[in-house]
Parts: sequence; structure tokens; C-alpha cells
Amino acid sequence: MIKNSSSVREIKILAQHICSMSVFKAQRVIDQIRGRSYEETLMILELMPYRASYTILKLVYSAAANASHNMGLNEADSFISEAKVNRSTMGKKLRPRARGRSYTIKRPACHITIVLKEKSKMNLI
Repeated sequence: MIKNSSSVREIKILAQHICSMSVFKAQRVIDQIRGRSYEETLMILELMPYRASYTILKLVYSAAANASHNMGLNEADSFISEAKVNRSTMGKKLRPRARGRSYTIKRPACHITIVLKEKSKMNLI
């Protein structure tokens, strides 16, 4: 979704049903990048040792590419104004056990939302 008003230009990107991680694993990465500039975010995500950082890095790249292609925003002048993680549906499988019993295996998933905004000259003064 692209929002374009007279003073604020922002782009919002949403990745749904990310099956490789739980909310808590993604949240510790998202907390580190919230409110940072685009270049600083890329450096942080490339150096973090967590598996969730690669998925979030691809999402930030996609948001910046959409912002530059659709709205003509400069990637160097943008920052992450909002980043949040929400819980998604839980994938469930049955694992066979002894004596004909079964246990469930729960696979968590999450929704990740990232909003990129352009740094305006009025906010910097």
C-alpha cells in the first residue's frame, strides 16, 4: 500500500504467513531496526547471526525497490518508521509415537509489516 500526501510519503509492505520463524524470534530482529535509516538497517541485518534476519532483509530490500520504482523515492533518504510482527496461524502435524499414539508438532508462523518513510527536510530542521 502506498500513501502519498502533501508532506508525508511512505510505503508499507506486508509479508504474511512466514513459516520459518515464530513471533518472538522475529521480534528480536525487528526491535533492532525500528526507526533506523535504510543503509544502517542493511548493515545491521547483514551482520546479525539470526536466521530471521535474512527474511527481514529480503523484505526491506523489496520495500525499498517498490518505493524507488513506484514513487521515485531515493533509498538513501528513507528510514523505517514502523516495523511490527504479528502472530499468524499455527501449522500442525501429527508425529507417530509408540503404542499407536500420536503427538502434535506445532509450526508457528508470523506476519511482518514494515513501513518506509522519506526523510523530509522540515523534520530535520
